[in-house]
Amino acid sequence: MWSSDELFFRNFAELKNYQYDDEKISTITSREQIKTESSVEKCYDRFVQTQFVNPRATQLNRVQHQQYLDLMLRKLPSNYECLDSSRPWCIYWILQSAQLLNFDFDEQTLDNVVQFLIKCRAPTGGFGGGPGQYAHLAPTYAAVNSLCIIGTQSAYQAIDRESLIKFLFSVRDDDGSFRLHVDGETDVRGAYCAISCAKLTNVPESVLSELFTGTAEWIASCQTYEGGFGGAPDLEAHGGYTFCGIASLALLNQADKCNKKALLQWTLRRQMIYEGGFQGRTNKLVDGCYSFWVGATIPITQATLIGAEKSMEKTLFDVEALQEYILLCCQKANGGLIDKPGKPQDLYHTCYTLSGVSIAQHSESAMQPQVLGDLRNELLPTHPLFNIPPKSVAAALHYFSNTSSQDAGCSNST
Repeated sequence: MWSSDELFFRNFAELKNYQYDDEKISTITSREQIKTESSVEKCYDRFVQTQFVNPRATQLNRVQHQQYLDLMLRKLPSNYECLDSSRPWCIYWILQSAQLLNFDFDEQTLDNVVQFLIKCRAPTGGFGGGPGQYAHLAPTYAAVNSLCIIGTQSAYQAIDRESLIKFLFSVRDDDGSFRLHVDGETDVRGAYCAISCAKLTNVPESVLSELFTGTAEWIASCQTYEGGFGGAPDLEAHGGYTFCGIASLALLNQADKCNKKALLQWTLRRQMIYEGGFQGRTNKLVDGCYSFWVGATIPITQATLIGAEKSMEKTLFDVEALQEYILLCCQKANGGLIDKPGKPQDLYHTCYTLSGVSIAQHSESAMQPQVLGDLRNELLPTHPLFNIPPKSVAAALHYFSNTSSQDAGCSNST
């Protein structure tokens, strides 16, 4: 076994003592929480009854998940029509999930993906949600991540960093915030997507300085009294926006702009005592996707508190309970992962539940992962700031370091 400290499943009989008590005051929120806990309880009870007779009870359904991803990359079902403006996202969710499972697609398939993403590139720079669509920061982030995961010469060239920089300047506001598209809405997702794309493509420091002047201050203004980040100033703290906020500040090396201790306290409170997974907001239900959004925020915040000179000795959230929730409650037998019991599988939750498990396993040490259940459940590590493989980050930075001088003159004035 890799880890010197074996992980164990919790005592589910004792755990029932921590189920929600509405104190005889029934509300919509309390009824939904009790309903969700009941569905989770059935999963845990089933595990208790079958763990000694079913050798797969503690296993990640790796083969089924790989088959699901392979099928979805080649042909999306009709119910994905609503994501026609998010097609680079579908590609990213599939490629990232496959990487975590150590599953590779053949070269021809990946080349087809590159050619498709080139069709999504907008004349103004950046990427749209599909061929012929307007450039938008969200699919731009997904496309850049996807192309860096593929990591071939043609994939890197498909990014076209010079036009990407021009697009990033076109959606920047004077206060340092970013609109998701020209004349679009402003929120912290835009800032994160812009920063991530610029950093991953190794945009020259002179350009970064101009592009992100005031951005850290604007992001810090999105932190709420609770400690998490809202989508914009004066909005409710939310797990997804919180990740975008602290990841952005960490990438800019300006995490001191926010209240890190309050942030850490807020994120730690999002882990549900009974379910083991994370909720995204106060008084909301557990959701598998926050395994990454909140799960990654915790070690990022811890790292910024410790500083670059020291290594993190202990992850502060319960990595056993999180893996337990994903393994026992969020897997579909025919492949794919879900939000919570009773929900259908989808690419989004498949990506972020697996990413969260990877964070839980590797956040303390990549050489000694903390794996719950079957040792074959170990996933490959993911970079907590970009959510692509660390090797992909290193390769992209190396490739674009050789082209830095070409774009050094790109700025708002070009």
